[in-house]
Amino acid sequence: MQYLWYALVALVAYAAVAPLTKVAMQELPADTVALVTNGMLVVGTLTLVLATDRPFLSALTHERAPYMYAAGACLTVGILAYYRALAGGPVSVVVPIFGLFLVASSVIGIVVLDEALTVRKGAGIVLAVVAVFLTTFEG
Repeated sequence: MQYLWYALVALVAYAAVAPLTKVAMQELPADTVALVTNGMLVVGTLTLVLATDRPFLSALTHERAPYMYAAGACLTVGILAYYRALAGGPVSVVVPIFGLFLVASSVIGIVVLDEALTVRKGAGIVLAVVAVFLTTFEG
């Protein structure tokens, strides 16, 4: 159950990212803000890998490494687009739309990874889409 604590810490920390990023980009270019914030992620993660003696070099050629590289490419495109969206639009619109990655990832998990689709999960997915619609569009 330790993963729940990590999830809560991630929630609290990540909730601050968009507002802080938006304020920074009032006078700084989106690409520069993306480079610095994600560069800090790289340095922090590298420090963690080295300090905890996690396998690194062997992971680069592991049979599952292509999935890691594909995930990195998707993360790069997604984060750069997210920063550009935040630079041009309001946090209250960009973040909910971006947050639909939770729904999309859940659907991919169900369809591709054969994870169970329960009535409760289905309702959550539908409600998440409705919530994003209600918080994003004026009307």
